[in-house]
Amino acid sequence: MALPFFYVEDILPSTFSVVLNEETSKHIVQVLRMQNSEQLQLTDGKGNLFVAEITDNNRKKCGVKIVTTTPDNPKPSADTTIAISLIKNANRFEWFLEKATEIGVTAIIPLICSRTEKQHFRQERMQGILISAMLQSQQTWLPVLHAPTKFNEVIKQSTQQQKMIAHCEEEKFKVKLGQQPANQSTAQLILIGPEGDFTAEEIDQALQNNFIAVALGNTRLRTETAGVVAATLLCVK
Repeated sequence: MALPFFYVEDILPSTFSVVLNEETSKHIVQVLRMQNSEQLQLTDGKGNLFVAEITDNNRKKCGVKIVTTTPDNPKPSADTTIAISLIKNANRFEWFLEKATEIGVTAIIPLICSRTEKQHFRQERMQGILISAMLQSQQTWLPVLHAPTKFNEVIKQSTQQQKMIAHCEEEKFKVKLGQQPANQSTAQLILIGPEGDFTAEEIDQALQNNFIAVALGNTRLRTETAGVVAATLLCVK
């Protein structure tokens, strides 16, 4: 059976011992009922994996000592950023965050477009969803979650070698995603629009800034579904 897996934000490969926060300690001691000398796994979300042994099963400040360290585990093979519009139903956006993390997306940018319906973005809660999904999928790299960013700022600030925009306009030439030439070592960014799609002006702005228009299939997808389809096509090779 795999060892229980937990996240510690700041832990160095040279660390000998760690005191876990109250939430993690409570889960280890009260929920899992783990005892001293039992082992668990830790990651910092930056590619480092640690096997640790419980030395003090305190339910508020559980202490562990590092037994083995495996630094610099490989990153996901594809460096993929998804800039996806916020949507009115926060639960559906949270579902996207979970699935994109499991699939192996590198970074996520909550996108504010002309047709994005305003909503309160709970950064701490969203970050927690990413952490849970990383642990559930047994990964050691935590996707970078950016603050909500306006469409034109993402367009101007993008530095990825391969840049794409997925939209629903019929008259615009589009390449089917997954069929265009791709290099696994190439950083890639895809834009996913809101429930009313990107405006014609936004599409033109992206195309003028060297974005490629792509199609995700033959059906019209919800925003969060489109995000998951794009993540799968770009990350799973």
